[in-house]
Amino acid sequence: MQPFAIIALLLLFARASTELWLSRLNQSYVRAHANEVPPAFRGIIDAATYHRSIDYTLTKSRFADITGVFDAVLLIAMLFSGVLPWAFGGFTASFGTSVWAMAGFLFVTGIALSLLALPFAWYAQFKLEERFGFNTTAKKTWILDRLKGFLLAVLLGYPLLALVLKLIEWTGTNWWLWAAGVVIAFQLLLMLLAPAIIMPLFNKFTPLPEGTLRERLFALAQRTDFPTRSIELMDGSKRSRHSNAFFTGFGRFRKIVLFDTLIAQLTEPELESVLAHEIGHYKKRHVLKLLGFSIVGLFVTFAAIAWLARQQWFYRAFGFENQGGFTAANLVPAMLLFALLAGTISFWVSPFIHIWSRRFEYQADAFARATMGEAHSLSQALHKLSEKNLSNLTPHPLYSAFYYSHPTLLERQRALQ
Repeated sequence: MQPFAIIALLLLFARASTELWLSRLNQSYVRAHANEVPPAFRGIIDAATYHRSIDYTLTKSRFADITGVFDAVLLIAMLFSGVLPWAFGGFTASFGTSVWAMAGFLFVTGIALSLLALPFAWYAQFKLEERFGFNTTAKKTWILDRLKGFLLAVLLGYPLLALVLKLIEWTGTNWWLWAAGVVIAFQLLLMLLAPAIIMPLFNKFTPLPEGTLRERLFALAQRTDFPTRSIELMDGSKRSRHSNAFFTGFGRFRKIVLFDTLIAQLTEPELESVLAHEIGHYKKRHVLKLLGFSIVGLFVTFAAIAWLARQQWFYRAFGFENQGGFTAANLVPAMLLFALLAGTISFWVSPFIHIWSRRFEYQADAFARATMGEAHSLSQALHKLSEKNLSNLTPHPLYSAFYYSHPTLLERQRALQ
C-alpha cells in the first residue's frame, strides 16, 4: 500500500472512531441528566416534554451512529477497493474523454452515492420523525422533492461541471483561478435567483396577511434600516412540524421568510425578537463575512486540487495513474478523490469554524435584545422553539464543539441575561 494511502486510511479510521466516541460520550451525558429536568429549565419545560426530548435525542444519535458507520465503510471501500479506477476506465472506454463525458462521470458518481443514501433518508423521515410527531411529508411529496432535485442537478450542476472542466483546456496552469471565479459567480447568481425561481418549486410562498403582526415586523425592519422587499409565509408544515425563519436574496430581491409553523408556535413579540435576531446577522455583516469565507474556501479548494493533480503519489495511492497535462481526463480523478476526502479534513477543523459561528449568534442575540429593549421575548422564543423541536438541552460540551454551529439554549440564555 502506498504511504499516502496508509495516511488517508488512518485519517478515515480516526474520524469514524472519533465520531462514534463523541456520540457515545454525548449519549452518556444526556442519560446522566435524564432523571429530572435540570434546574435551569425547571418551570420552563415540563417533565414529560423533557423526557421526550431525551428519547428523541438518543434515538437520533443511535441512528446517526448506524449511518455514520455505513458511510465510513462505503467511503473506505470506494477509495481502496479499486472500484473507482475500474469505473473510470470503463466509463472512458465507453464514452471517451471529452469534457461532457468527464463531467458525466463526476455527475453519475455523485448520483450513485446519493441513491445509496436514500434508504436512510426515507427511514429518518417516515420512521424516526414520524415516531416523534414531526413528519408531515406525504410519500408522494418526498419522491417529487428528490426528482426535482435531480432535474435541477442535471440542468444546473452538470453544465457547470462541464464548464469548469473546459476551463482546464482553455486556461492551462491557471485553470483553478478561473474555475473558482466561475463557481463563485454561479453561486452568487443562484443566491439571487433561488428565492424567485428555485425555492417556489418546493414550497409555497405567500405574503404575510395584513394585521398587527405584519405591521409590527415591517416597523421593525424600518427602524433597524433593514431593506426588505416583502415578508412572506412559507408552508413549512407541508413537510415537518419543525420551525424556522430566514431572509434570502440580495438588494431589492431580499425578502424575509417565516415558516407557518413558527407563526403558530410564537407570540407576536417573540416573532419580532426572532426576526430582530435575523436582522442582527445582516447588520453585523455576518452574511458578508460568511460569504467571504466561502469565497476564500473555494479558491483554496481549487488550488489544492490543482496541486494534487500534479502529484503522482496522490493518484497511485488510490489506484489511478497521473497521465500528466492539463486535460479534463487527468484532473477528474483528483477532483473526485478530493471531494471524497474533504469531509474527513473538514471534520477536524469544524470546532474552530463553530467558535466563529457561535460568536455570530451571540452578537445577533445581543442586537435583538438591544433592538427590542428587553431580552424576555427572545428568551421565551428560544425556550419555546427548543421545547417544540425537542432539542437536546444537555449536550456534552465536546460533542457540542464538533457539531453545534449555535450555542446551546443554556449558553444563549446566560448571555442574554
